[in-house]
Amino acid sequence: MLIIREERLEDRSALAALRATWAAEQDPGLVDDPDFEDVYGGWMDANPRKFFVAEQDGELVGMLNLLVFERMPKPGKEPSRWVYLGNVYVLPAFRNSGIGAQLVEAAIEFSQGIKAARMVLSPSPASRNFYARLGFQPAAELNILRF
Repeated sequence: MLIIREERLEDRSALAALRATWAAEQDPGLVDDPDFEDVYGGWMDANPRKFFVAEQDGELVGMLNLLVFERMPKPGKEPSRWVYLGNVYVLPAFRNSGIGAQLVEAAIEFSQGIKAARMVLSPSPASRNFYARLGFQPAAELNILRF
């Protein structure tokens, strides 16, 4: 049975393994790194995010993370925030079954629940149609400075 849920502390090793699998899929030349789980754990500690995971029969088969940006407050205004959606990944054997969409839908519901003003992402060329089907549109109002 598939479960979409927020991450738990005990998911850290499985999240690191998913990230390593994803990285190896993108660059098959990457070597096995015995220290990666510790490096990943340090990154998680230093970069707090909200993770959602897809769990199938006790195994994590997909993930995504959200970075919530709290805007500087203004007098007499409600606090405001926006959300960056990143690192959506589903293991190859589980793709094209709706898991990615369910993960993103959970992220959208969470973001609406915290009254975020918007959700943004930086799609790869291959993922543009996926996000368009979920209602995401290209943004013309943002500027970027590439380094």
